Amino acid sequence: MDLGISGRKALVAASSAGLGYATAAALGQAGCLVVISGRNEERLHEAAASIPNTIPIVSDVSTPDGATSLIEDAEKAFDSGIDILVTNAGGPPPGDFASTEVDAYSSALDLNLMSVIAMCKASVPGMQKRKWGRVLAITSISVRQPIPNIMLSNTARAGATGFLKTLALEVAKDGVTVNSIQPGFHATDRVTSIYGDADLNELAKTVPAGKIGKAEDFGQVAAFLCSEQAGYITGAALPVAGGTYKGLQ
Repeated sequence: MDLGISGRKALVAASSAGLGYATAAALGQAGCLVVISGRNEERLHEAAASIPNTIPIVSDVSTPDGATSLIEDAEKAFDSGIDILVTNAGGPPPGDFASTEVDAYSSALDLNLMSVIAMCKASVPGMQKRKWGRVLAITSISVRQPIPNIMLSNTARAGATGFLKTLALEVAKDGVTVNSIQPGFHATDRVTSIYGDADLNELAKTVPAGKIGKAEDFGQVAAFLCSEQAGYITGAALPVAGGTYKGLQ
């Protein structure tokens, strides 16, 4: 399927591995020129070598300043504005209410909320001027249905979802869509590090689909939400979780 975005300039944050990488790969396959980013230079360049039309930029989006710098560096690399922004970042450390200290929340908010705000603040005005843009945030199904033992992630990503929904309402008239995509359990390094291989097999039994998701399938859904055909979808928060979320809304 032609997504109608060939030649568009796309930035996918934290995309040297996992769901960010899968999304960048899908956008590259759709004909976008893609900036991928990550903190590990060696892994980043390995990822770039496997995705067509890709520019690697070493960056750390765990702070608002780092997130803003990534936008600036990407625009320099493109020699133009960003058409498609996919915000993403690794999750904060696991822990429950009892084990999580108050001081830990500020860094988690920087990582999973303030970085999203900073990237949007630096790139969305340009999209508005050009009357076309796509913003997609990779968040988590925990925004709808909190996942045990990731208190920091549950809290910060819920805030990002509120910000994105509000932004979507403000910029819709300018041809800019703002959506979030909410992964459940996918076979990524982070999920494996939290649950381990044995627990991951048990976890799959709790998913209505009966399996853990594939990152590449997730990437294809993310790319569609950035497509020309998805121009009438905005303010949406789409679960991609194999039926894990059981609510009506």
